[in-house]
Amino acid sequence: MRIGILILFLIAGLAGSPAASAAEDTGATQGSRTAPPDAAKEPAPPPSVTVIGARDAHGILGREVRSAANEDMGRVVDVIVDREGNVRAAVIDFGGFLGVGSRKIVVDWGALRFGGVANKRDSITLELTKAQVAAAPEYKEDAPVIVLGAAGRLQPWDFDH
Repeated sequence: MRIGILILFLIAGLAGSPAASAAEDTGATQGSRTAPPDAAKEPAPPPSVTVIGARDAHGILGREVRSAANEDMGRVVDVIVDREGNVRAAVIDFGGFLGVGSRKIVVDWGALRFGGVANKRDSITLELTKAQVAAAPEYKEDAPVIVLGAAGRLQPWDFDH
């Protein structure tokens, strides 16, 4: 028991010794990135947690897209976000047969309706006609994105400021 107490005093004495303090000071002056003593003692705040019911949230990548007239419009293959992380548009693989002749187009996020997507077999509804989508320019990465929007909803993105 006395040996255990003696070891504790030895450890406490070494931790508070001038040699230990000098080693800490030289590390701080040599550009090492040590956290301030108060920051090291404070525990990190717990992460926020949100619970979303299984019936309320569903993935959309690969989901079938149909027009209001129930025409096949393709599948969602990507989502485009702006610099603030706001979802702006969806990339749809449109047209073709068995992957041949298809092309990617971009549609405004506001033109999509997700009302009936309770399971993977349900589709997303697009408020555009097949003719409008067929006339849309093709999406190409690293090129300006032309977004096909429902009437009165399209706004240009201005990232030059």
